[in-house]
Amino acid sequence: MQYQSYWHATSTPFAAPQAGPVEGKVDVVVIGAGFTGLNAARKLAREGVSVAVLEARHVGFGGSGRNGGHLNNGMAHGYGEAKAHLGADRAKMLWQAYDRSIDMIEDVISEEGIDCDFRRSGKLKLASKASHVAGLRANFETIHREVDPDTRFLEKHELTGEINSDQFHGGMLYGKSAMMHMGRYVNGLAEAAHRHGARIWEEAPVTGRTRDGTGWKIDTPKGTIRAERVIAATNGYSNSVEKAPLDFFRKRIISVGSFIVATRPLSDAEIAATLPGDRTYVTSLNIGNYFRLSPDKRLIFGGRARFSATSDQSSDAKSGKVLRAALTQMFPQMAEVDLDYCWGGMVGMTKDRYPRAGEADGMLYGMGYSGHGAQMSTLMGQVLADMAMGRTDTNPLDGLSWPKVPLHSGKPWFLPLVGMYFGLKDRIS
Repeated sequence: MQYQSYWHATSTPFAAPQAGPVEGKVDVVVIGAGFTGLNAARKLAREGVSVAVLEARHVGFGGSGRNGGHLNNGMAHGYGEAKAHLGADRAKMLWQAYDRSIDMIEDVISEEGIDCDFRRSGKLKLASKASHVAGLRANFETIHREVDPDTRFLEKHELTGEINSDQFHGGMLYGKSAMMHMGRYVNGLAEAAHRHGARIWEEAPVTGRTRDGTGWKIDTPKGTIRAERVIAATNGYSNSVEKAPLDFFRKRIISVGSFIVATRPLSDAEIAATLPGDRTYVTSLNIGNYFRLSPDKRLIFGGRARFSATSDQSSDAKSGKVLRAALTQMFPQMAEVDLDYCWGGMVGMTKDRYPRAGEADGMLYGMGYSGHGAQMSTLMGQVLADMAMGRTDTNPLDGLSWPKVPLHSGKPWFLPLVGMYFGLKDRIS
């Protein structure tokens, strides 16, 4: 088994990182070469704005190249819960923003000629317990009536053609949801940004940021660059950046590990025996699982296997064993199927699990996607580019306050307690 992201292993790396030292002056510096930062850079470069991207490792190293491969519309909350928390108008606006972002991804892929197996597969949210059916049905009725008629509720007997597991009691089908090959998309996005004029430095972590007249001086081990505006697009990896430039975010972003395994390619008979519906799937548990088939027919199966703030080979291996057990419990027929890949990545959570975009500490930012970044971050990249160019009316998160997480300064010591709490909720639900 390989301890690396399937998306990294099966895509061609970005071919044109900037050679030589980090230097010069640009209109905008973007910190982070994931979906958010790269689409911001692509948009800016297309509009004639000089832009540089600084990436601590390589293009797509973080969450954009380590997720489950889902582009699911909808948010991290039940829609009724979002209405109660945000108000009806903002909840609807945010819901529609997720829809717009998936539409935008499809448009970018077409415009830039990115070959990444994008497909409108639909998402099926599965009721893991009989007691979850009523709540899932109520959420469906509100969503179907108010924001998304392209939804359908499936009774337990209707799941047969979708998923062959006896663990589920019904489901909600979201027709607009999609999937794609994340590694090919993120590298294609980098190629597009470069083609339009953006410069992208890899292995260039930001180590300092200081005022320089009306702009900023950004330090890296490879040199220093100056810019009028700075965009922070680091999400779950904000806490790995040196403290000086991103201290505001480390007190508000909780970095939580999410872990994934991928089987060997499955035969047609094995697919028919597991996921004949060939959609993206998520379960209704707080500590649940998400899964789909890859373009080469592997079962990609992930979840919050352990409440950990680290992702390295040791941590990933421990989580892989937990995921293997969950996979076998859900699909006993997969017990003897080999796992070819195991990896983890950091999810950028906010206290209330709503994303944020705005300006703070002299930087524009978009992050806090709380496990829904693959679908939202492309839109947020364009929003940040608009803000850098003085356009302030495209941000669906404008005005949403972002308080600190109490007693949090970048190291989430409380994650085991959170895991115990949600585990208890799942047991008694």
